[in-house]
Amino acid sequence: MSHDYLSETPLLDHENPAIQELIAQRGWAALSESERIGAAYDFVRNEVLFGYNSDDSLPASQVLADGYGQCNTKGTLLMALLRALGIPCRFRGFTIDKGLQRGVVPELVYPLAPRNIIHSWVEVQHRGEWLELEGFILDQGVLTALQAAFPDRNSLCAYGAGTDCLQAPNVAWSGKSTYIQKTGINRDFGVFDSPDAFYADHRQLTRFRGLVYRLIIRHWMNRRVARLRAGRVPTIPGGENNLVPAKSISMQKEAE
Repeated sequence: MSHDYLSETPLLDHENPAIQELIAQRGWAALSESERIGAAYDFVRNEVLFGYNSDDSLPASQVLADGYGQCNTKGTLLMALLRALGIPCRFRGFTIDKGLQRGVVPELVYPLAPRNIIHSWVEVQHRGEWLELEGFILDQGVLTALQAAFPDRNSLCAYGAGTDCLQAPNVAWSGKSTYIQKTGINRDFGVFDSPDAFYADHRQLTRFRGLVYRLIIRHWMNRRVARLRAGRVPTIPGGENNLVPAKSISMQKEAE
């Protein structure tokens, strides 16, 4: 099977004028390979805020226009920027336990959320190896608020975070893999050339539930994220038991 990790696709629309203009304005094309990866990564991590778009399968140019995104949509934008900068990259698909979204999904509708939620990260080819990039999902404002709210915790699986090192997570680009939701992962779909290839077979929140999500629930979630970013972290029913990583929850159930 041949792979093309640099081509444009309908979702990775890196020839879009807005994406090309961003790259030109920032002068990213003149940077070294590591600096190009870091510039695109830092932009997506902090200048594209953590939030919920209307759909996972949005073109990168639409995510850029929205100015916010979550794992899947921010990943699409990062991939488009990397390919536009001549950096080979690919898509890795997963699901995460919905417990990772506790505190962001309103409690009124949390029981209706799918048990397993579509998740992804970006794999980038750098210096002869594939690195896993996931640490771009939460912007620094959200991460700082969580660190302040849970100063004595390192393991957290809620509020959009899934990490065993909350106070010092590996989220900054330094030429190595980065993570912020890894401990919530409960299924691995493998590697895909593009998000287009993944979403052709894996979709979520379609039909009526998808409509309700797009028109009502995601806006509710985005308001909760904005309050979280401002330091008003909502309380989760069940307390400490609902803040442990999803894998630990599964292990506990098996032990019972």
